[in-house]
Amino acid sequence: MISTFMGLETAKRGLSTSQGALYTTGNNVANANTLGYSRQRVNLVQTSGFPTVGLNSPRVAGQIGTGVAAETVQRIRDSFLDAQYRTQSNKIGYYGAMSESLTKMEGVMNEPTDSGLAATMEKFWNSLQGLTANTENSGAREVVASTGVMVADTLNYYYNSLTNVQTDIGNQINVKANEINTLISSIDQLNQQISKVEPHGYIPNDLYDKRDVLVDNLSQLVSIKVSNVIPTDYGRASDVATGLYNIELMKEDGSSFVPPINLVSVNQTGMVGTSKVEVSHDKTTGMVDGLKFGSKTLTDYNFSGELSGLIKSFGYKKADGTIAGAYPDMLKKLDNMTAAFVNEFNAIHKQGYALGDDSTSTLNFFKLEPGKSAAQSIKVNGEIVKDPTKIAAGGKSGGASGDNENAKLLADLKKKAFSEYSTKDQNSDELTGSFDTYYSGIIGKLGVDSQSAQKNLSNSVVLAASVNQNRESVSSVSLDEEMTDMIKFQQAYNASARMMTMMDEMLDKIINGMGTVGR
Repeated sequence: MISTFMGLETAKRGLSTSQGALYTTGNNVANANTLGYSRQRVNLVQTSGFPTVGLNSPRVAGQIGTGVAAETVQRIRDSFLDAQYRTQSNKIGYYGAMSESLTKMEGVMNEPTDSGLAATMEKFWNSLQGLTANTENSGAREVVASTGVMVADTLNYYYNSLTNVQTDIGNQINVKANEINTLISSIDQLNQQISKVEPHGYIPNDLYDKRDVLVDNLSQLVSIKVSNVIPTDYGRASDVATGLYNIELMKEDGSSFVPPINLVSVNQTGMVGTSKVEVSHDKTTGMVDGLKFGSKTLTDYNFSGELSGLIKSFGYKKADGTIAGAYPDMLKKLDNMTAAFVNEFNAIHKQGYALGDDSTSTLNFFKLEPGKSAAQSIKVNGEIVKDPTKIAAGGKSGGASGDNENAKLLADLKKKAFSEYSTKDQNSDELTGSFDTYYSGIIGKLGVDSQSAQKNLSNSVVLAASVNQNRESVSSVSLDEEMTDMIKFQQAYNASARMMTMMDEMLDKIINGMGTVGR
């Protein structure tokens, strides 16, 4: 026998379910502009039919529906698109850091301009050519001395400016490491909160969204792999529960480190903990010589992301003890180039004779400060600056009128290859071509590297925007769609209310309108 009030219960369930769906629609509309919010959907299911199977079940033609229930409130999210977006975000972080670092380096080098080293060296070479035409002209000698000072000042400026930028990048590394640790802690805390909600059968969509925003931010800093873990002893967790996030640091090619490095560790028994990053620096060079993740130390930096880009710009110590990185490489090239040039120029200068001098010059034209980089410490000899007649332009004793043999040798150094220098050292093998061609090669490579980083950054930004557009088409709130759902659920609510009114009228007829009892 069907209950007299079963129709009222069925209508009530329709009212409650439609009301809940309207509340969810309203929540979607309210959060249409909330960062990281994923639209939510109420999953509706039929309630069990009547009667159920049993010995005392009434004999009726078939089971009668008993209404509807809201099974879950699920957020709409595509994990595949999330993974794609985080891959591109990671590339944006890496190429963005590299592009910014190389752009700053280009700004320091300032080529090609009138104030760059190439133009300054050209003025210096021209001044030496001018000296060969008239070695007795005091003005020509003063021009050689002054342009030599300009060369030294430019190299000093390059070194000091590059090291200042490098120091700023080093500070950014520490800032980003702290940011990574903050994100790891926040994700771990959200994992803990989620682990207290899901076992009771609830779906903490707001916590999921907060956690995904943090993971998106983390993916830009380091390359990661996110795995969903549902612990074996997890109570009455819903089938649509996302579970806890295990976050592993990955290599640039997508493979795992051996042993694996988990930034946030979760296994089947529950949460294990976190591995925060600690940056260590070599005491001698100041370069990065290791990244410590918990108890594991990483000495090869073949992961991607903004942190890796900053380290590879700032400089790091390799396993074999050598130093690598964009800024150390540039400083080393400038230093080797400057040292080789100064040593050869001074050697030629000391072979010549100053104006009116009967003995070969004992003065170095350029001076380097022991213990410091050549580019950092190069200066024109103070005695030459005060008295340009001490420039050894002559090749004969006494500096006879018109004697320019040594001035020609100094001027010819412009075309002389480093391999032909008489003053070679252990770094000479790294130098190719003449001073001008070698420096042009340095600038050319810098331009190519900077352009490549910028191009890769632009490509990654475009791809990330495309993936994010697809992701938002799935997860973001469409007000048009929500308005349609609002009307749909409103009408369903009205229909359920009308059904309840109709059932009330039926019962009123039976209770108050039939028979004579009570009259």
